[in-house]
Amino acid sequence: QRVTTILVSMQEGSDSQRMRTSITQLLRERRHLADGDDDNFNVLDTRQIADTMSGTTQVMTTLLGAVAAVSLVVGGIGIMNIMLVSVTERTREIGVRLAIGALEREVLLQFLIEAVALAAIGGLIGIVLAAGASALLAQVMQVPFVFDASINLLSFVFSAAIGVVFGYFPARRAARLDPIEALRHE
Repeated sequence: QRVTTILVSMQEGSDSQRMRTSITQLLRERRHLADGDDDNFNVLDTRQIADTMSGTTQVMTTLLGAVAAVSLVVGGIGIMNIMLVSVTERTREIGVRLAIGALEREVLLQFLIEAVALAAIGGLIGIVLAAGASALLAQVMQVPFVFDASINLLSFVFSAAIGVVFGYFPARRAARLDPIEALRHE
């Protein structure tokens, strides 16, 4: 008389809606519910629960991706600002290099390499911190920790690409400096 849960298994490919209707009719009959009475029980389909969980997971993944994109843009802006300050502080050095025959593309490449190195080091630090925190949390939560090298390599490549994208403007600015004006800079 105190049954709280009944699990019903059905074969793959069966009509779940027809099964739910049959179970509902059977329970209404056994509980002596009149036609106008509300059901005093619930019939849940695990497929519906799985679909809901899948939708929720997809929304959470999208939100996490948006947060990661914002973080990458903020980090890229930070790299760009650091490189702009570096170009400003080294204006005389750039002027000397250009005056003695350095090509614009060589100066551009120098600053791009610096930006990529800065972003890559930040990416490596992030990977190490994330792996350490994940291993620690996995130990605390008593779940297995799996280090996926391909995902971490992809994140490293993304951080280096951020260095290229956001380091290009300062590098171009350095490469296009007028050598005479750069030598006069204090």
